[in-house]
Amino acid sequence: MNLGKICTFLVCVLVLGGVSGCGTDKKAENPSAKKVLNVGIVQLVEHPALDAANKGFVDGLASKGYKESQNITFDRQNAQADQSNLQTIAQRFVSNKVDLICAIATPAAQTMANATNSIPIVGTAITDYKEARLVKSDAQPGTNVTGTTDMNPVKEQIDLLLKIVPNTHILGFIYTSSEVNSQLQVAIAKKYAQAKGLKTLEATVSNVNDIQQAAQSLVGKCDAIYVPTDNVLASAMPTLANVTNQAGIPVFCGEGGMTKAGGVATLGIDYYKLGFQTGVMAADILNGKSKPADMAIQAQKGFKIIVNEEQVKKLNITIPAEIVKQVKDASK
Repeated sequence: MNLGKICTFLVCVLVLGGVSGCGTDKKAENPSAKKVLNVGIVQLVEHPALDAANKGFVDGLASKGYKESQNITFDRQNAQADQSNLQTIAQRFVSNKVDLICAIATPAAQTMANATNSIPIVGTAITDYKEARLVKSDAQPGTNVTGTTDMNPVKEQIDLLLKIVPNTHILGFIYTSSEVNSQLQVAIAKKYAQAKGLKTLEATVSNVNDIQQAAQSLVGKCDAIYVPTDNVLASAMPTLANVTNQAGIPVFCGEGGMTKAGGVATLGIDYYKLGFQTGVMAADILNGKSKPADMAIQAQKGFKIIVNEEQVKKLNITIPAEIVKQVKDASK
């Protein structure tokens, strides 16, 4: 081979090498092209609302191309409402260097945020991120945490209660004393109820074992009971219903799953859709389009009325025609 051919050959090699190098750089810009991503999902406890949010989250990611067994894996963990379990799960995620954490419910998000300030965290089924000290503000989180809020239309829920049970004069509340989201909702509900001329009573619980006693403490003292989106109560609604049904006291809940498990009615959010929305947000973080610190907390805009017909019959309640029509229209 003469000198001219050798030079030509070397130039071709360098050109091809340069093209190959450019292709590698472009591929590296796409996070999903680097490796199979690992996402940790921690759910505080099992109950319909949180289960639905969990499923929605996975489906939301899939809608953006992050599909399980293809380019993403999920480390699914359930804390069973145990703080020590949450700590262990947080340590597991940090040690395994997961690419993102999905925290379902306020205590789960708080524990994850305390364990890491570098791994992106998206939360769902969380009422108030700022009150829970997860972000600096909803509009500009300023931390490694963002997500979706399940803040209820509390005032509208009280209005619904009064339309269905108009003779309510004393309204009782049952919630978990340690749940920040529950405290916030009850504070709003009590203030609004009192502005409507109602008297209010409350009973708090620490765990599911306290529910029966708390419910019995309100029997004979109130006309109806309001329960916020409380994780302890949501995991054991039949226990509450067993007491309130015998006493003929209607219970109105903060969300649909609790209502179906023992409540009368609610105007609530769709937790599957909320989780789906969270999954879409997570996709934007994983592909590098956004960072939690700059991604505003998102809320669900639509709410729908849910009525538990079985409970309505048990308690001999007549649902106003306007509400019946709204329920039918929503189901079309």
